[in-house]
Amino acid sequence: MDFNFTPEQRQFADALKRWIDRDYGFEARRAIVHSEAGVSGDAWATLVELGMTALPVPEEQGGFSGTAVDMFVVMRELGRGLVVEPYFATVLGAEFLRLGGLHPQLLERVAAGSLTLACALGERQSRHDMRDIATRATPDGDGHVLRGEKKVVLHGAQAGMLVVSARTGGEQRAEDGIGLFLVAADAPGVRITGYRTLDGLRAADVVFDDVRVDAAAAIGAPGAGWPLLDAALDYGAGLLCAEALGAMEAIFEATLEYLKTRQQFGAPIGKFQALQHRMADMVIHLEQARSMAMLAAVKLGSHDAGERRRAVSAAKYRINQAARFIGQQAVQLHGGMGVTDELPAAHYFKRLATIELTLGDADHHLARFIAQPGFREGATA
Repeated sequence: MDFNFTPEQRQFADALKRWIDRDYGFEARRAIVHSEAGVSGDAWATLVELGMTALPVPEEQGGFSGTAVDMFVVMRELGRGLVVEPYFATVLGAEFLRLGGLHPQLLERVAAGSLTLACALGERQSRHDMRDIATRATPDGDGHVLRGEKKVVLHGAQAGMLVVSARTGGEQRAEDGIGLFLVAADAPGVRITGYRTLDGLRAADVVFDDVRVDAAAAIGAPGAGWPLLDAALDYGAGLLCAEALGAMEAIFEATLEYLKTRQQFGAPIGKFQALQHRMADMVIHLEQARSMAMLAAVKLGSHDAGERRRAVSAAKYRINQAARFIGQQAVQLHGGMGVTDELPAAHYFKRLATIELTLGDADHHLARFIAQPGFREGATA
């Protein structure tokens, strides 16, 4: 298998890196994070101009039909740059639309950068189980009425439209009876409360109070949305693995540079053997994380859902472990400075900690991997 990136993929990565180095440095990012909006219109316009919003959209809707490996390259650079724009939320929403196949005009707007999306999936009680849905979608004429509340919707307050999971029937944790719907953020009955998260990004709690949507708002068949939801969540987890890899690479490089310059007892602390051993352990975790993130990106294109689930859960489990280890080691090796807002290491650590808990923590993905058919006798998906 060829593990080399194509010239086009390297061009995407280089273009992003140049922009981040020139216009999205650490101080510029801090200013955006602490601004009222929490995102930058200029930065979003640049991402659109670079073709990042068009990359995952099919060519028929004005995009580039980018694969998961193409997106791996982009998300890795965004992770290295700690970019806080609503890119991940939008491309995850676009994946729902692509899989549903019924909203080409909206995908065209995503590709053009005129529409941002957010995915309202998690609830107070659901934790990492996205089948656990209490929000209800009650049939009403040719549409549905949504009632319920979604928690920690990434960039929910910055989105023009929301992808919402709601139960049309069945038990609260059943795979049957799940519907997916598109809801305008300014629709009557939608209440959005935005806030800043630990890692500097923005999220929101969203209440749906008798929100009516018509039949065209459905993504896929109402009540049969679990396979689509499952596939889109794997896609999102795979993108997060790539972003985490970029953040881990950056925090490792920053820590290595710090050990070369910080003086103690008349010598750089990087000369101390104990610290060299800790850096060597970080390298091992980083290399394993890189391999698993690449595997997940490749397997996201598989037509075998079981193979996709195994690869994504294995990658997210291993990368969650690596993110915690590398982040903690980096902070400790920086000493007290490692937790200050003035140092990039603290921001990388917070982002890695948040990624670890997004779309499934290590325990969740380990249990999911074990439950896949073939792992043990009698196991089912």
